[in-house]
Amino acid sequence: MKETQTEQVPRRKNIPLLKRKRFIFAGAIVLMAIAFLAYIGISHFATYDITVSQFVAKADSLSGKEVRVVGQVVPGSVNQDTKNFILSFTIADGNVSLPVVYQGVVPDTFKEGTDIVVEGKSDQQGVFHASQLITKCPSKYEPSG
Repeated sequence: MKETQTEQVPRRKNIPLLKRKRFIFAGAIVLMAIAFLAYIGISHFATYDITVSQFVAKADSLSGKEVRVVGQVVPGSVNQDTKNFILSFTIADGNVSLPVVYQGVVPDTFKEGTDIVVEGKSDQQGVFHASQLITKCPSKYEPSG
């Protein structure tokens, strides 16, 4: 008769408590770093649209900060320097207005009386320096001509 030998499976060595604590601590640090970077990224890129009236009311606290302002291009206020790609105009909502200067390519849909969103910063003189222009589309298509 054959004798069966039982092989003993080597037991896993218990990971010392100190190594486990180091692993947990390092994991917590990594998670906190990821959470911090996500928070910074979201807060940096989170800009909300405010109206011209809201912007003018808070102009002192918003000076030099990146904001998006919604308004309507005032008819007769548009001046364009096509040689230097500089566009200056005024946006308003109701009786409150804001002078805007933009340097760059002007969207084809930009015209007087159009609803627009300008993104940028204001200076100490109250002039808004737009880094981006976004024209709002009308709710109904109207062919030009």
